[in-house]
Amino acid sequence: MTELRFTGVGGQGVLLAGEILAEARIKDKGYGVKAATYTSQVRGGPTKVDILLDEKEILYPYAQSIDFMLSTAQISYDQFKVDLKDDAIVVVESNLVTPSKEDFEKYKIYSIPIITIAKDEVGNAVTQSVVALAITITLIKCVDRDIVYETMLSKVPAKVADVNKKAFELGEKYAKEAMK
Repeated sequence: MTELRFTGVGGQGVLLAGEILAEARIKDKGYGVKAATYTSQVRGGPTKVDILLDEKEILYPYAQSIDFMLSTAQISYDQFKVDLKDDAIVVVESNLVTPSKEDFEKYKIYSIPIITIAKDEVGNAVTQSVVALAITITLIKCVDRDIVYETMLSKVPAKVADVNKKAFELGEKYAKEAMK
């Protein structure tokens, strides 16, 4: 089983990214579930979505030993990193999240400006969830890339398909650069 966690604050799109990834895994002839946690604040409160992906049926929907975490907010990073494996891959929004020295010793951390990519290079801040999704798939290859891409396109409104395609491609590009 692969256990992932996306964290941020309400309104950043982490729930959508988790939904797309879980659905893509099901289309890839496997099992995928997402379980979201968020505060009563609609926007601005800490949020997380756990995504579990496996080849067999998943009986418990919450991550307990996380292989991969992506975080776009310091408050959520600090609050939700508790279940990370010692060798977990962690992606943080480089302008908003600063891991501790101990975290750099425990985890494989990639700092990528996810929100800046969405706002400045794609031209639409809402696409940050798609940038994050592409980064995830590129770094851990837990679901077939093409299935994730097609699932993403089926979830976004047709009128913004082109900007989301661009966001996905930029996410892949930045993840590949980070791995060098």
